[in-house]
Amino acid sequence: MTTLISRKLIPIKVWALPLVLLAAVALPAQQQVTINVDVSKSIGLFEPVWAWIGHDEPNYTYSEEGRNLLAQLSQLSPYAVRDRTHNLLTSGDGTPALKWGSTNAFTRDPSGKPVYNWAIVDRIFDTYKATGITPFVEIGFMPEALSSHPEPYQHHWPQDFGTGWAYPPTSYEEWSDLIYSWVRHMVDRYGAIEVAKWDWEVWNEPDIAYWHGTVDEYCKLYDYTVAAVKRALPKARVGGPATTGPANPSAGAFLRSFLEHCAHGQNYATGEKGVPLDFISFHAKGKTKLVDGNVESNIGTNLRDIDWGFVIVGEFPTLRQLPVVLSESDPDGCAACDATSHPENGYRLTSQYASYEAELLNGTLTLAQRHSIKLEGSLTWAFTFPGQPIFAGLRSFTTHDIDLPVLNAFRMFGLMSGERVAAESTGALSLDDVLQSSIRAKADVNAIATRDSHGLSVLVWNYHDDSKYSAPAEIHVKIDRLPQGVSQILLQLWSIDQDHSNAHTAWQTMGSPPAPSATQYERLKEAGQLQLLAPPRWMATPDHAVDITLTETTHGVALVDLKW
Repeated sequence: MTTLISRKLIPIKVWALPLVLLAAVALPAQQQVTINVDVSKSIGLFEPVWAWIGHDEPNYTYSEEGRNLLAQLSQLSPYAVRDRTHNLLTSGDGTPALKWGSTNAFTRDPSGKPVYNWAIVDRIFDTYKATGITPFVEIGFMPEALSSHPEPYQHHWPQDFGTGWAYPPTSYEEWSDLIYSWVRHMVDRYGAIEVAKWDWEVWNEPDIAYWHGTVDEYCKLYDYTVAAVKRALPKARVGGPATTGPANPSAGAFLRSFLEHCAHGQNYATGEKGVPLDFISFHAKGKTKLVDGNVESNIGTNLRDIDWGFVIVGEFPTLRQLPVVLSESDPDGCAACDATSHPENGYRLTSQYASYEAELLNGTLTLAQRHSIKLEGSLTWAFTFPGQPIFAGLRSFTTHDIDLPVLNAFRMFGLMSGERVAAESTGALSLDDVLQSSIRAKADVNAIATRDSHGLSVLVWNYHDDSKYSAPAEIHVKIDRLPQGVSQILLQLWSIDQDHSNAHTAWQTMGSPPAPSATQYERLKEAGQLQLLAPPRWMATPDHAVDITLTETTHGVALVDLKW
């Protein structure tokens, strides 16, 4: 039975099913795993650090597919979902392309006087407001009329990346005036209370081709930017530097230099010592490659970037208590590279991506706790790509409005709330081993459990870096110390694997039609929804405990959802 997800409780019926829920087909060499959940043992709030997304192409935001995706994301949970996009100040006519977009916010009249045009910017932010999304505002890139090296200006992906839009301004004062005018316009249009909820991040990855300036020139840009934002809205939160993976020595040095400047340097805009910094951001990426025809990820690389970044933040006593945002954290570094030209990106269409996100969330939360970091967000750089072939393998949540398995992982995250409770798995790998060797020798079968006043959710996944690795796990979820007075629970068991919540598998079964018929399209839409492994059912809870058994294939993700 397939049931579409809803945030409302599914109509209740008592089902006469056996207590054990197993896959319909026997799978060889099953690993035996026990997950012990102690409902009474809190380990802190389950913060919605997952509820952050982003994309290169701002003009996709207000496309029909973009609006549909944002509306879906905003309904995943009661938490605010945030979106970050590049190119909000880039010059051009608003025509989107891969790794490109424009708003034409700043030009000059014939006399050289600045002209501000917020029409396209307003379309983007009006879409956020209409769909219930909170902006995470990336301030960039350099308008053509302000660029110190304007020609050539627009690149043609994948060639000539990092053209005129990536250079410092000819005038930091004019740049500051632009930013001030932009923020004031946002306040006038949406109100100071609303805009004060947004974060403003200065630039993107200034340690590589996104910035053709020095570290000092970036710090100068940051100083003038933060002064302008706070002059327009004193309560606004501004941060950066959104550098690439800190495990790379040059990226780590850039992050460290920026933090040193904020903590002790002279402010380029004011001449005073120190610079306002409301949050710290950096990026973390894994790596994917093709090995003997198999996609092989490297989640250890992704987590090492996070680990090193947290270490660097911890070196600054006056800054280490600031919120940290991983404003990109992904399995690889190129969202706009498809799976046809780059077959190593084929994982994006499968449940491997979903299980990677579960594994990454757990590792990220554990590292934040280890380093005493106030982690505020871990942003997935994925969106949707209108106009591209169906199931092209770009890093996205949907394709032609058909949901991909990774979106169902986010649906599961959205069903979890309240506080984390202890969940220990006999199939879990040591985080230190993962940091050193990634997940190659065996799969990591692990769990996160949360509870609120109405129920308990246990997220369970079976992750391995290799797309062809196959070692199903028979998982016994033993839940103990349910609240006093709870004598029955309603069990709902959601699943993502090759056969559940997986439109890509359904498409392949159809013969991979490049243009599905109307009937096929509706079947794909349905297959893309989050599905139940079995009908919901009531269970008694003798001794305030319950045992649930399920079989999970490699790259499978399950959510054991109990309501009382």
